[in-house]
Amino acid sequence: MSNSSNPPRNGSPATGSTTGTGAPAVSDRNSLTLGPDGPILLHDVHLLEQLAHFNREKVPERQPHAKGAGAFGVLEITEDVSRYTRAALFQKSAKTDMLARFSTVAGESGSPDTWRDVRGFSLKFYTDEGNYDLVGNNTPIFFLRDPIKFPHFIRSQKRLPDSGLRDNHMQWDFWTSNPESAHQVTYVMGERGLPRTWRHMNGYGSHTYMWINAAGEKFWVKYHFHTRQGMAFFDNAEAAAMAGTDADFHRRDLFEAIARGEHPAWDLSVQVMPYAEAKNYRFNPFDLTKVWPHKDYPLIKVGTMTLNRNPDNFFAQIEQAAFSPGNTVPGIGLSPDKMLLGRAFAYADAQRHRIGTNFHQLPVNQPKVPVNSYMFDGQMAYHHQGNAPVYAPNSGGHSWSDQTGPVADGWEADGEMTRSAYTLHAQDDDFGQPGTLVREVWNDAQRAQFVEQVAGSLLGGVRSPVLERAFDYWKHVDSDIGQRIEARVKAGSAPEPVQGMGDG
Repeated sequence: MSNSSNPPRNGSPATGSTTGTGAPAVSDRNSLTLGPDGPILLHDVHLLEQLAHFNREKVPERQPHAKGAGAFGVLEITEDVSRYTRAALFQKSAKTDMLARFSTVAGESGSPDTWRDVRGFSLKFYTDEGNYDLVGNNTPIFFLRDPIKFPHFIRSQKRLPDSGLRDNHMQWDFWTSNPESAHQVTYVMGERGLPRTWRHMNGYGSHTYMWINAAGEKFWVKYHFHTRQGMAFFDNAEAAAMAGTDADFHRRDLFEAIARGEHPAWDLSVQVMPYAEAKNYRFNPFDLTKVWPHKDYPLIKVGTMTLNRNPDNFFAQIEQAAFSPGNTVPGIGLSPDKMLLGRAFAYADAQRHRIGTNFHQLPVNQPKVPVNSYMFDGQMAYHHQGNAPVYAPNSGGHSWSDQTGPVADGWEADGEMTRSAYTLHAQDDDFGQPGTLVREVWNDAQRAQFVEQVAGSLLGGVRSPVLERAFDYWKHVDSDIGQRIEARVKAGSAPEPVQGMGDG
């Protein structure tokens, strides 16, 4: 029995987990969807409670993506992609003001910028049709494909409940218990886990989105932002040294580059998949742990994003900036990507907790078009609609919406309600794409560095049986790489990796 003055509530159930009210929880691994490939359903109360509680688990910094900075700029469209989307911001010659925020995923607000981690790549476009947010990372994939696992994942990368320390063992315990993580772990343990600056890294929408053209035709798209500065990386020693010398190096680099007139730019391209091809594509196109090979869907140039203005006030314009992938505009929609659908709820909900019910009224988050919303009052309400009716329908002249029938940005779904992983497509597996990355994309030097990084991380306190699972995990990615990692760990001679994700 605990001696604490605040003992744990009840005990652990004999089997499984429970809801917050003590009822048996059905699943902590699969969200409730309409068929294996259908949309997540709102009455998955366990999922919603998990996400809502997770958003309120820490206050007041972001959880995750706490450490970051950003700048303002412009998106200029140089190509005609109107055959794919009617969205105003993507029409040729359009120029749209925007805000970018870069961040680390696992690092807390005071952590060094140069620790090994995935980098957030969040964009807000102030369009003529409302704000469009594109919330991605500097890698085209992620660790998970079901949002019900996300709180568990982030906690595994944070701190132990007793010592308050980060821990390699629990990180690898989670990763090796969820093989879908292999593709992203391969990325983060490789050179892209240590970008030299934010200006020298690529960005990706990561998820699959829908584009709809003026004729109502639908397409699936993935966004790619390729840095015009060229990609550049730290090695472990350089990153560790910089972490001790200047914990805010990435923030300082971006601010000072823009201040001296060196405005960083990225070329925006998209991959476009015809709507009907998704069903039988060799990989599940909505699985966030997968990429679409460029030989199947080549990059199509769209335009250029340039950051040319620093914030005047970091707190007001960056810390209070709120992004959500649920913020779309006409001509753009979501997709059956379960992670995307979960984030579309969770991100906005996190901001309601973090900066208040009316976070969208803050200047940095306000659209440049008029707002006519039926969301009223709440903490810190500044804008209001006078004495107009607060309900719809009404007879007081306050307009309201009432579209019926099929939606322009919808997709077909049919089947029983189920908790299940995605239906496997012809070439779906968890280890194939990371294996291709290791064997066909990397060179010998990159493979050698990767072996050193993973082995050093595993030497940092990872214990049996997780250690043996980790060896098996990497052998499934690539037999040779796995054997080399195991040999280095057993020899005990791998250097300690730079602090950060996977490094304790």
